[in-house]
Amino acid sequence: MPPLEAPAPTLTDDLALALRLADAADAVSMQRFDAADLRVATKPDRTHVTEADLATERAIRQVLDAERPDDAVLGEEFGASGHTTRRWVIDPIDGTHNYMRGIPVWATLIALTVDGVPQVGVVSQPAIGRRWWAAVGHGAWTSTASGETRGIRVSGVDEIGAASISFQSIEQWDDAGLLPALENLTRAVWRDRAYGDALPYMWLAEGRLELVAEFDVKEYDIAAIAPIVREAGGRFTAFDGSDRLDAGSSFATNGILHEAFSAVLRDGAGR
Repeated sequence: MPPLEAPAPTLTDDLALALRLADAADAVSMQRFDAADLRVATKPDRTHVTEADLATERAIRQVLDAERPDDAVLGEEFGASGHTTRRWVIDPIDGTHNYMRGIPVWATLIALTVDGVPQVGVVSQPAIGRRWWAAVGHGAWTSTASGETRGIRVSGVDEIGAASISFQSIEQWDDAGLLPALENLTRAVWRDRAYGDALPYMWLAEGRLELVAEFDVKEYDIAAIAPIVREAGGRFTAFDGSDRLDAGSSFATNGILHEAFSAVLRDGAGR
């Protein structure tokens, strides 16, 4: 009699594993955070990578090799491995420049995609004691520095003039040829800031912002974020309105104002 196959993991199983991966990552990344002798190198694309980026991704991959050896993996530092429909997508330290300067706003991003669609996402920011997570159909959640776990929901703000937004980086918008559109948007909303990296998306999911948008993003920058925003009731698309993770842009909103924000940007761009 042939051996019985193990049952396929459920999303609950996958989310539990993603949270354990975040635990493993946090233990490694915090060891070298704000270290005076932190080793930093420059990658071919002229961005920086620290010893902690590499060690954190290795720690995550080690657990995946043991617990999900048949799943594919895409990581920022060590690239892609495997060719299955289930793929773990990892950014070991999102916000490397903050990390290397001792600024505590950085995160480990862990996602599971199935057929290219994000199903599970975890964003862990150990330096400020925060974590957020979601799985499709299971809602979006956070744990606070005090240890409280609670569900999160996007805001109900339904007027552009009352909205608070994060545009992430003027340089990105300028490079995309959309600086006039950004200026038009900032004049229309109540408040605008460039918080940067993963944290403003989490504030959006918690109902503290109504829009976070940026360019020049890779799959590993946004795969973990998308399901958290969506499960919190928001919308997460690319600038072209598609759900593709490889479109090179992100446009996350509270959902209510998604089309209104798009219209303001089109007007500002003269489109």
